[in-house]
Amino acid sequence: MIVFSSHHVTARIPGKQWLPKEKGENMEDFHKIIVGGRLITPIDWDMNPSLSFGTFESWGGRERVRNNSEKVYYFFVDNWGEEPKLCLMERAVKHAKVLAEILAPVELVKDCIARQGKAAIFEKSYSVDDEVKAWLIANVLGDDGRQELIVPVFEEELNEEMGEMLPTAAEVKPVVNRAILPTEPRIINDDEIEGLIKKWNFFDSEHNAEGNFVNQLVQGKTKETVVDLRTGLMWQRSGLDINSIRTIQRQIKELNENGFAGFHDWRLPSMEEALSLLEPEKNQKGMYLHPCFYKQQAFIFVNAQRKPGGYWFVDFKQGRAFWSSGTIPGGFGRLVRKGEQFA
Repeated sequence: MIVFSSHHVTARIPGKQWLPKEKGENMEDFHKIIVGGRLITPIDWDMNPSLSFGTFESWGGRERVRNNSEKVYYFFVDNWGEEPKLCLMERAVKHAKVLAEILAPVELVKDCIARQGKAAIFEKSYSVDDEVKAWLIANVLGDDGRQELIVPVFEEELNEEMGEMLPTAAEVKPVVNRAILPTEPRIINDDEIEGLIKKWNFFDSEHNAEGNFVNQLVQGKTKETVVDLRTGLMWQRSGLDINSIRTIQRQIKELNENGFAGFHDWRLPSMEEALSLLEPEKNQKGMYLHPCFYKQQAFIFVNAQRKPGGYWFVDFKQGRAFWSSGTIPGGFGRLVRKGEQFA
């Protein structure tokens, strides 16, 4: 409940203490926040992760956006880590960026998640409820918001430890146990995933924790690529930023038209191809992945769907395959093609 008067606002969280804060008579205070000296306004209290995905990524939603440069700002709860975080998001067409983490009481944020009921295991972006909104208004919004509670998020540069230099194909022994993995798009049911993983002895933290599919990675012909001699596949070291599957597919088309790394046949990996990159131990970047790959693409789309609905992903941070209905912001892309020496 939020109680307004002509001179101040008092936000009451049921069962908690009263949180008074002088606001004056300017109602604009409830729609702006200062992040690292930058004024962010207006705050869209009706926007949430699911609605923003539909608005900025689906064709039906895009019709409601006035122009491609239009941006909205909203708060949401990120529950992907060990502790949930309250964050401020900047959203636009083909653009999603967390601007700040808000240091709200942990119990308040956890209670917000609990009040929204059970969600799928990988549906972990939540709307803020009235109690969190009341706390935000009382503590961080307006010209006099408590700056010590607002932590700006700066984008990391692609400057990370990539491990030892990979050998070239000429410097390694020929592969004697080559694995020809399925490549075609397919439907995978929940009861099929464990058998698929164990068939190839892929590592998966949930279904096959003792698995270990051994790759033989060598340098590609350009610095953007890596080749696995075991599977005959060429991979992007980095990949595509988080987006809807429709946008990812459009970006793949554009990338092939432009001839990324000199090739025109890049595609999403199959489930088996993506799982083949999982390693049984985390690297120094916290990923179940060889360090020659960038960490930004933490979970990637594969070219597999699920019945009765949803898309499959491989998560390098959690070390497992999972599916989602798509109400989260989307997924990253790490593209693959058949290595030219195996064509």
